Amino acid sequence: MKVGLIGLGKMGMNLALNMLDNNVKVLGYDKFLNEENKNILQGVTFTESLKEMVSKLETPRLLWVMVPSGNITEGVLLELRNLLDKGDTVIDGGNSRFTDSMRRYTMFKEKGLNYLDVGTSGGTSGARNGACLMIGGDKDVFDSIEPLFKAISTENGYSYMGESGSGHFVKMVHNGIEYGMMQAIGEGFDLLEASKFDLNYKDVARVWANGSIIEGLLMDTVVSAVNKDPKLERIEGRVDDSGEGQWTVEEALNLKVSIPVITQALFSRYKSKDDKSFSEKVVASMRNEFGGHKVYKK
Repeated sequence: MKVGLIGLGKMGMNLALNMLDNNVKVLGYDKFLNEENKNILQGVTFTESLKEMVSKLETPRLLWVMVPSGNITEGVLLELRNLLDKGDTVIDGGNSRFTDSMRRYTMFKEKGLNYLDVGTSGGTSGARNGACLMIGGDKDVFDSIEPLFKAISTENGYSYMGESGSGHFVKMVHNGIEYGMMQAIGEGFDLLEASKFDLNYKDVARVWANGSIIEGLLMDTVVSAVNKDPKLERIEGRVDDSGEGQWTVEEALNLKVSIPVITQALFSRYKSKDDKSFSEKVVASMRNEFGGHKVYKK
């Protein structure tokens, strides 16, 4: 199997290495590819443009788009729509809004092209060692490339969600849940920080990450962060919002579903831009650890 992978940043680079490990041939393109990443990606065949990539892939082509959501994704997909031939398949593995994915599905379908929306979770480590994939689109298209999803996913870590848009919808809700979980962990450490006890956060995080009810990937990221910076003194408590939390809350309002924890977590991120609380430092450090998201240094 050969895949054209567009976007070789933090997630795309690790996904490419994962594919190579699983005997998938990778043709890569990134407009802003730096020499450091290029050297890491031994085994990837690079192209200078989307047009060149398309010309070097045999039909039916399979292309995986892993670029930032919004205008960048839209531009790439529009260009591909004009370059590809009937029967080719495009996977959008970024964090696109599900309504955009439904529109793009129709846009591709009109030209006889296949489009799958694939919510991708697990951070950079998951992309490298076994991703978590939530897949929407036509079932027969999913079935035809399921071996690829199985090869690059962690065990039991992928599934067909349903019609177009469902993959990114499920990923959107997943990210909303993530907001709430991260905020709860951050607030817990905020309370520890305010107590009279001289606590070692390396010990607290290590114990909570091993055998407790709240163990898991997010607690592992706290362990990693406090091992590097025991009191998180080198970062500011500012947490950016990449959009998925807002979309989740907006959809909850549309459907009249009560999600107070996720909503409050989103508002806390907005508030963090003017706040210095310890909870936001913890949340910012978690996002940086699992996804390489920006932190603001002091």
